[in-house]
Amino acid sequence: MSALGKFFATKKGIIAVGVFIGIFAPLLQKWGNPGNMGVCVACFQRDIAGAIGIHRAGVVQYMRPEIIGFVLGALIASYLFREFRPRVGSAPFVRFILGVFAMIGSLVFLGCPWRAWLRLSGGDWNAITGLLGLFVGIWIGTRFLKTGYNLGRTQPTYTSAGWLLPMIMSGFFILMLVYPQVQGEEKSGILFYSIKGPGSMHAPVFVSLFVGLAIGFLAQRSRFCTMGAFRDLILFRQPHLFLGVIGLAAAAFITNLILKQFHPGFSDQPVAHTMHIWNFAGMVLSGLAFTLAGGCPGRQLFMAGEGDGDAAVFVFGMIVGAAFSHNFGLASSPQGIGPHGVAAVIIGLCTCLFIGFTMRKKAALQGGLR
Repeated sequence: MSALGKFFATKKGIIAVGVFIGIFAPLLQKWGNPGNMGVCVACFQRDIAGAIGIHRAGVVQYMRPEIIGFVLGALIASYLFREFRPRVGSAPFVRFILGVFAMIGSLVFLGCPWRAWLRLSGGDWNAITGLLGLFVGIWIGTRFLKTGYNLGRTQPTYTSAGWLLPMIMSGFFILMLVYPQVQGEEKSGILFYSIKGPGSMHAPVFVSLFVGLAIGFLAQRSRFCTMGAFRDLILFRQPHLFLGVIGLAAAAFITNLILKQFHPGFSDQPVAHTMHIWNFAGMVLSGLAFTLAGGCPGRQLFMAGEGDGDAAVFVFGMIVGAAFSHNFGLASSPQGIGPHGVAAVIIGLCTCLFIGFTMRKKAALQGGLR
């Protein structure tokens, strides 16, 4: 076990994890997941929000087993390697709000950082402006980190607190087994299912769960994080995590070529739009929110699996943000940005900047906080 743990801390280890994700994400697409969306943490959490009925956008409702697997795979790894550390920090409502706006930005772009790389590897050139926006958002966030931004230290808490999100995810999977999808029906028991659109496209349940468990296990060991890859490059000139992201993109590109899923261009890309300004701005918002919260959406799920209550709050913020996005016309579609998406991005950027400027150590001392 110790040798395996040390391997994932090496450059070869992080590259291997990226390659694994880069191979299996296109395979999940081949097995039924939406185009250029073999794995999208934001989109899949959005689908879960639809499955439990907190939004009613009929084309994006499905209980995605991959997300459940991410959390439970990280839980298994953390127990095997004695890294399950139930902990909580400070500013839970701030973390929740950051999760809300991270999701809003992602759904304006139509994808999280993971999907941005997967879209690019599938030939969707619209992902280029999204990735540029992600870099800019993370760069802005690092400016706050360098000037003392901090939401507070974590502290140990009850073991049961660390189990709550894994238990909820396990409950979601049990609900899926109790109320499976019925062909042609939009509802099965208490769960909602899409009968058309991206939500209706999915790989077999246990295949998706297995891949999710494997990714959760490997990512927990390697600390794989798409946001952290850019952050470490900018702040420390440290390419370790970025090597994993490059491994993901390269492996996904090669796999898409082999599977004949590489279709280069801007137009007619699956679940994407060509409004480049808002592709860019949506990911600026997401990148900034992820940086202020301390991890990309995948990393937040993995940390929640190892007992991090702060990450669990962020995850629920994203799920609620998905509901806001579809209930209030914020999310984009292949036709373009939603009717209120522009206002949401502007409000989100202002909110994140407010959080960044006011929650620095220097700002706290000036305000009389000790």
